[in-house]
Amino acid sequence: MESMRCAANYAPLSPLSFLERSAVVYADRTAVVYGSKRYTWRQTRNRCIMMASALARLGISRGDIVAVLAANVPAMYELHFSVPMAGAVLCTFNTRHDAAMLSTLLKHSEAKVFYVESHFLKTAQAALQLMSQSKSNIPLLITISDSVTTSDSTDYEALLLSAPTGFEIRWPLDECDPISLNYTSGTTSRPKGVIYSHRGAYLNTLSTLLAHDVFTMPVLLWTVPMFHCNGWCLAWGMAAQGGVNICMRNVTAKAIFDNIAFHKVTHLGGAPTVLNMVINSPFTERKLLPGRVIFLTGGAPPPPKVLSEMEKLGFQVNHLYGLTETYGPVTTCTWRPEWDTLPPEEKVKLKALQGLHNISIQEVDIKDPVTMKSVPNDGCTMGEIMFRGNAVMSGYYKDPEATKEVMKDGWLRSGDLGVKHPIGYIQLKDRSKDIIISGGENISTIEVEAVIYSHPAVLEAAVVARPDEYWGETPCAFVKLKDGFSVGEKEIIEFCRDKLPHYMAPRSVVFSELPKTSTGKIQKFVLRGKAKAMGSLSKKGTSKL
Repeated sequence: MESMRCAANYAPLSPLSFLERSAVVYADRTAVVYGSKRYTWRQTRNRCIMMASALARLGISRGDIVAVLAANVPAMYELHFSVPMAGAVLCTFNTRHDAAMLSTLLKHSEAKVFYVESHFLKTAQAALQLMSQSKSNIPLLITISDSVTTSDSTDYEALLLSAPTGFEIRWPLDECDPISLNYTSGTTSRPKGVIYSHRGAYLNTLSTLLAHDVFTMPVLLWTVPMFHCNGWCLAWGMAAQGGVNICMRNVTAKAIFDNIAFHKVTHLGGAPTVLNMVINSPFTERKLLPGRVIFLTGGAPPPPKVLSEMEKLGFQVNHLYGLTETYGPVTTCTWRPEWDTLPPEEKVKLKALQGLHNISIQEVDIKDPVTMKSVPNDGCTMGEIMFRGNAVMSGYYKDPEATKEVMKDGWLRSGDLGVKHPIGYIQLKDRSKDIIISGGENISTIEVEAVIYSHPAVLEAAVVARPDEYWGETPCAFVKLKDGFSVGEKEIIEFCRDKLPHYMAPRSVVFSELPKTSTGKIQKFVLRGKAKAMGSLSKKGTSKL
């Protein structure tokens, strides 16, 4: 039988349909909370429609790009719907970008409109000044202020209030039409623009909700930046389930505990550095959890010690993994009931695995990047983690060659190295550029970091390669200690040598603050530069481990 499609049984998939449903089913229930501001789902939908109308009046057409520089505030949430409602493509920028980077991204994206929260206005204006100096097309600047009423016609609220009524949503003509443009986090020197489609966003949103028990009417605390993979697609996901969005500007342990207690939060997320912040918070800032609270963590592999401490506080930690190129997280370490009876140390080791693909991905595999053969499920043989399925990006914006290279042989190549265990779950071992090759042996920095994190004095740790004239490379650890603790380089090295093969233990330790992206990822490229500048420990031809 041939495939059949007709007008009645086909319409392009789009996350916009989630808001349309919630505006009816959950009409008068709270949708967005920010300080004293509260909006219902009906109000949120109306505000999104009016902003889409305002964009249309400004001349925004299908396919135009609309940029945003804002923290997790209500306007940022609304723009996830109003921009695509106008037929345009949403492009959210990292709030830590400087003026030079913003000007580069604005020129590359060719954004027609640029929404900027007032806290970032000086940086944005400096970026526009740089653009004018290079005679680039300048986007229309619209400010997002904390004021509800303003006479400024280019302010968000004023624009919304003056928008023509009667606007009709510009639904995508094809579900593969772009809905958002996300630039990679800045861990590479030249960020790439990753294109998400309406179809991919719709499917990965539903996949994420199912994988992490995001049930009807959840309460999400926005600790994941919405500019990061559209908040792991949860910006759209809250609309799908009629949830409550608790917006917050600054993420601190006290704010996390206070909001969980006051709003009865059910879900939140963040990189392991956020978990670390929580478990090392003063006892005076902590509050008892009001019920089941699921903490989604990804962005970097969480050390088992951190997972263990989070669960002692009562959090259910769900470990996930993905890339900007996969709409954010697309694998989950799904817990198996038979693991409940295992010793605690075995449980946290299992929970630290990256797991298996969610339903929006057809397959995740570990392959030899040259032969494209799958590695055996032995937990030892290393290969590159690869994906294929609905939650793989449409491609890199204006970069067909890079798109072709990263999707060679029909698989998205992650650049991450991993193994597959006999149970079928994958485990990330390292970024290919982070692996340390010392005397011909591969050293996983993730494994070394996990041991360092288990030291009672260590708050944060990162391990990178330091050039060595004899071994080629040796592990160099950058460590931040907990307040009130004092240990030396020798103690950290000996601690590692007691728990690891000696060649894997760091040969040098630097105590300092660790540079991070705004999403909490440690910027290893900065640390690699510092380690390189330190030079070799060994003299050529003579060394011992």
